[in-house]
Amino acid sequence: MSLAHTILATLGDESYSGYDLWKKFSQTSKYYWQASQQQIYRELGKLEKEGAISSEIIPQEGRPDKKLYRITEKGIEILKNWLVEPAEPMAIREELLVKVIAAKLVPKSVILQEIERHRQIHAQQLSVYKEIEQEKFPDVSQLSYEKKCFYLTLRCGIRYESYRIAWCEEAIALLGED
Repeated sequence: MSLAHTILATLGDESYSGYDLWKKFSQTSKYYWQASQQQIYRELGKLEKEGAISSEIIPQEGRPDKKLYRITEKGIEILKNWLVEPAEPMAIREELLVKVIAAKLVPKSVILQEIERHRQIHAQQLSVYKEIEQEKFPDVSQLSYEKKCFYLTLRCGIRYESYRIAWCEEAIALLGED
């Protein structure tokens, strides 16, 4: 998967400015893909050059003109072709795990503090995801197919954060033993 596929999927049937796309991307895609605003703008330029998206300039009074991006038929075909390809599981690249492996080089309190810091970060993110779940998906049985797909990505984020919290708690308990 690439950032391009994520942008095409996020555009869907809507038109977005680069900034609005970045905001939506940050809110919905952060469960499974992260990118900076600069990366998104750079990728929008590439996608437009290859014809996967088109743009329209909207004049605005007292502000710079707004450029709205929309997926094209070519972009839909790119996304469809990618969708039918098998998806390979992503390899774990977790800096904290490397620190745990090398933890014997520092006092135990250093690694325990770092694991606790991660536990708190994951707990905070879990809280955000659960709030989104309550606000946007109060009755899963009434969701359309498209909304169920969005909901499933949120559920994956919730499960990931829950797993990370449990692992941090396990690590703190095990490493805290004397």
